[in-house]
Amino acid sequence: MNNSKVLIYDGSFNGFLTSIFVAFEEKVTVSQIQKETVCQSGLFSETQTVLTQVDKAKRVWNGIQKKSNSALKNIYFAFQSESQDVELLLYRYICKLFTHETSIAYDYSDGVVLKISQLAKSVGREKHRMEAFVRFQLTKDGIYFANIEPDFDVLPLISKHFRSRYADQYWLIYDVKRKYGIYYDLEKVEIVSLDLFEIHSNSIHKSHKMTANEYDYQDLWNNYFKSTNIKSRINLKLHTQHVPKRYWKYLSEKKQAI
Repeated sequence: MNNSKVLIYDGSFNGFLTSIFVAFEEKVTVSQIQKETVCQSGLFSETQTVLTQVDKAKRVWNGIQKKSNSALKNIYFAFQSESQDVELLLYRYICKLFTHETSIAYDYSDGVVLKISQLAKSVGREKHRMEAFVRFQLTKDGIYFANIEPDFDVLPLISKHFRSRYADQYWLIYDVKRKYGIYYDLEKVEIVSLDLFEIHSNSIHKSHKMTANEYDYQDLWNNYFKSTNIKSRINLKLHTQHVPKRYWKYLSEKKQAI
């Protein structure tokens, strides 16, 4: 019997790439790749814990990049989907990538390639939505703060956009669902963990942590938003397709709609 292994990693993307390196280097028969927080060993599989090594992760990253930039993007975006068993699916995708002379990134006749492409596109759409729907609120600490609750883990994907757009401001974007955030200190973006006892949505109730002027600005924006809408021309179905209701509680212009 050919014993297969469940590779256990720390949940990071570098940890996942290190697992791929180990699988190839040690010629492991991989039955599953799992985060250490959700590890479940199979009946006929032994587990192997993989320690994250950035140099090995970079070798895998560079190897994928040489094969296809499109495949590289699909892999990273699909990983951020947090889809069940996405690691094993990505492992199979990478195996196909390295065993084919031509790029497989657009070979949608292959079920694995098609699924990874679909996941990547879904994550990409969520990334663009978050870039459009983030609403900052100015705290008394002088930090522009925003809550988000995306379907996928897109914080690492949107940091570049906000660092470029708000380069002269301190800001923090916090993912309520995953309980971590990204903080910009005018020089670099860092991942931070917070214990928030209050979720700062677009509630009509004012928070003592925000500046007084913040709510004046929100009221101005809310009034502007309402004044530019022509009720007789509102297409609510089309509107909710572009701005799904699940995002409304964090949009200041939607205070009266939730």
